[in-house]
Amino acid sequence: MDAIQQAFVIESRELLQRMEENLLQMESSGGDPETINAIFRAAHTIKGGAGVIECKFIVEFTHVLENVLDEMRAGAIAPDSGLVEVLLECSDHLSRLMGCVENEAEPADDDNQTSNSLREKLQRYLGRPAATGNDTATAEPKVQTGGSDMETDNWHISLRFGRDVLRKGMDPASFLRYLMELGEIVSLTTLPDALPDSAQMDPESCYLGFEISYRSDADKAKIESVFDFVRDDCLVHIWPPHSKLADFIKSIESLPEDSMRLGEILVKCGALTRKELETALDTQADHVQSEDSPSQPRIGDVLVNHGAVTAELVDAAAAKQGKVAEKKTIESQLIRVQAAKLDQLIDLVGEMVIASAGANMLARRSGETALVESTSVITMLVEQIRDSALQLRMVQIGDTFNRFQRVVRDTSRELGKNIELVISGSEAELDKSVVEKLGDPLMHLVRNALDHGIESPEVRSANGKPACGTLKLNAYHESGSIVIEIIDDGAGMNREKILNKARERELIGANQTLSDKEIFSLIFEPGFSTADKITNISGRGVGLDVVKRNITALRGSVEVESAQGRGSTFRIRLPLTLAIIDGFLVGVGKASYVIPLGTVVECIELSERERAETLKHQYINLRGEVLPFVRLREQFEIEDQGGKRENIVVTQYAGQKIGLVVDELMGEFQTVIKPLGSIFKHIKGIGGSTILGSGDVALILDVQSLVALTINQQNRIHTAEAVRS
Repeated sequence: MDAIQQAFVIESRELLQRMEENLLQMESSGGDPETINAIFRAAHTIKGGAGVIECKFIVEFTHVLENVLDEMRAGAIAPDSGLVEVLLECSDHLSRLMGCVENEAEPADDDNQTSNSLREKLQRYLGRPAATGNDTATAEPKVQTGGSDMETDNWHISLRFGRDVLRKGMDPASFLRYLMELGEIVSLTTLPDALPDSAQMDPESCYLGFEISYRSDADKAKIESVFDFVRDDCLVHIWPPHSKLADFIKSIESLPEDSMRLGEILVKCGALTRKELETALDTQADHVQSEDSPSQPRIGDVLVNHGAVTAELVDAAAAKQGKVAEKKTIESQLIRVQAAKLDQLIDLVGEMVIASAGANMLARRSGETALVESTSVITMLVEQIRDSALQLRMVQIGDTFNRFQRVVRDTSRELGKNIELVISGSEAELDKSVVEKLGDPLMHLVRNALDHGIESPEVRSANGKPACGTLKLNAYHESGSIVIEIIDDGAGMNREKILNKARERELIGANQTLSDKEIFSLIFEPGFSTADKITNISGRGVGLDVVKRNITALRGSVEVESAQGRGSTFRIRLPLTLAIIDGFLVGVGKASYVIPLGTVVECIELSERERAETLKHQYINLRGEVLPFVRLREQFEIEDQGGKRENIVVTQYAGQKIGLVVDELMGEFQTVIKPLGSIFKHIKGIGGSTILGSGDVALILDVQSLVALTINQQNRIHTAEAVRS
């Protein structure tokens, strides 16, 4: 695939995504002109791009689609739910055809059959009569022109013949008869205000003027051509009917996003003729500068003063100019970069961070003040480069959330449920590599909430709930992580049913006591399902275990809260990036460990008395708060005895605090995350490794698993103590 085809596919997929979002918006809130125009522009751009690369099968299919959308813009086709369904099918089919372009292959027979079937459906809509009735205004407004009112349902022609028309052999009545061949003169008012007194009247001079209400399907240029022979000897102003005025404004809005002058926009939409524009340009050029008017008048003002167009049309054309200019400005500030190149940049920045740390350490050892200051400046610049490089890969999660509009729509219809999707926190950012791996887990959780969580409208109504269920997707930052919530207001989880199913499968002991959190976490066990029947959406016990495995692979966690009858909340916590983080370096014996800085709350030193007390139990009193802790020396089986001093690093994850007992606090450290091999997967509490400036390897602590491990140990101790008492 050459560069032009590749650019076409990338741009077209973005346009199809926007088209789908606009179609879903149109289905839910109605087809406002701006939304319909956006859908039309997307199809028009795809068709134009397909023509450039000579992709005939996309051009032919999109041509019919474009015709239907054009009729929608004109108001001839009403955008009902049936049409939206067909248009969504067309969007999906275009996406499949893009795959053919990517693979440089012709469409398969199934694709060609789908194209023909969809074209037939679209053609049926093209045969529909124009939309009527409720959409039209009951009262027809009037528009002021000159000193008279204009019936806005018809064209209005203001005509003043010149004095020499009769001398040149022109009969004013013949022009009126010609007008009647193109349409119907609804009303005609003869203006006698130019007539002189009878004594001064010249029988060979023409003093006639007319105000004409005119009904015709002809365009403005055709009506203006009636007066071509007398244009230099008369004054003609032609105003469109109100409905035509609205059509002109719609036409302006739907023009291609190209740089055009204001006059060109008005000519292209049909509101202004080429002759009228040339006359206005001549007037503008002939303008004589004076103290009162030091600059040339704007072309829009000239056109309005000449009566060629209304101020509304000039404002619409100016607004179109502004949108195009704004879009061009934004596009000029953007550049497409391949993801592989960004990954390579991040890798190089990571190596630069390691080299900078090594240089800084050697400088401190040398004792040379100037060298230490120089390497400190380099370290600061490397940090800024690191932050900037990571920011390049940060994307808003809103684009991922918006893709579920279609999923919720289609799945809820398949299930016969009425479900509304509410999105919040869409501006929260995280690494693109995390987003790419987040799609499947989110899909499982959303479909699970739609199928298992939210009840049918009948059940909801019987339980006193609104018939329409709500599914919420929310995201926010917390302690250097991003938290994603999938919240439904459905039936919630049956605690006893989950517990019985777990005992039936021997996942827990018959008499084992579990907290609500532990019970709900059982649904992430492989093959676990409480569904009464199997559907094509859920019930096979495949999905939630995959969710947990994929989230864990991203160094994240997933937990669930539920209240029967009120709904469930699935909460995913993920690191913002998988490449480089700020860490806090600690030492235990000869080993070094890195704690993610976002999880560190504070550091405290253990006194001799506190050290003696900690040998009896695994918690301390932290300003009236019970703080459980874990000794890293014991956790990782470090054999040396260590020093006389110990410190506790207080960490927090998901609202729970624990202390990590270490020998030495070594300060903040830029951490380039290196993955561990599969041989180390069984080690709890380790999330990766990094290389220190000395070349030594330091392990990165997985605070999430350490918190879970410590809390579980404390719960078991409390349970045992309760049993003994």
